[in-house]
Amino acid sequence: MGFDTVHTAVPGSLRSPESAIMSSVRILLIGPPGVGKGTQATKLKERFGMAHLASGDIFRSEISNKTELGLLAKSYTEKGQLVPDEVTIEMMAKHLMAPDIQAGGFMLDGFPRTLAQAQALDRLLESMNLKLERVIVMEIDDEAVVARLGGRLSCANCGAVYHKVFNPPKIENTCDKCGNGLFVRPDDQPETIRGRLKVYHCQTAPVIEYYKRHCVVQKVDASQSPDAVFQSIVDGLPA
Repeated sequence: MGFDTVHTAVPGSLRSPESAIMSSVRILLIGPPGVGKGTQATKLKERFGMAHLASGDIFRSEISNKTELGLLAKSYTEKGQLVPDEVTIEMMAKHLMAPDIQAGGFMLDGFPRTLAQAQALDRLLESMNLKLERVIVMEIDDEAVVARLGGRLSCANCGAVYHKVFNPPKIENTCDKCGNGLFVRPDDQPETIRGRLKVYHCQTAPVIEYYKRHCVVQKVDASQSPDAVFQSIVDGLPA
């Protein structure tokens, strides 16, 4: 999905009064891989018209469009290295400073991941006379994440994603959409998932503590159904 699609907002004439108010709210979604941040961001966008700034989508868009930042990020990922904070910050700043984003509300998803990124984001928002109004921490047990991600099946041809238990394909190991064979991504292997969770907890715990000092932090039980999680998020947003 390209970035332009990701942050398209709902036209003002189509918004309900509730959506018109909420579309100016700026929030951050934090949670481990597999917690459902993308699902909740999609629901919030559909309900309120908030722009969705997903770092993963932005990275893929920049790399696909072969921008200077995208090529720089790719030079690290191709070597299996983490993209340095300064590159990630510059890439996200580029999109946060877009006029339509500055004029309305947004959801950040996947950024900031580290304390340095959080501090840089605050400096950027301050320079734009903006601030985060909610940091939503989606919490779930690590083993529940392993169960969720460990059962995922992906299609290399069309990108469709299934789950062995929760969303199985109609024909075993065959994509419903294109008929291609399905596979388990290397980063969806149980031990790999546990490694990703360890990195998440190590990097993100300081970020959450940082925001507790000067922002409203809302914790949500992400083990509930997607609809229940969504309602919990909405109940805690500013009226």
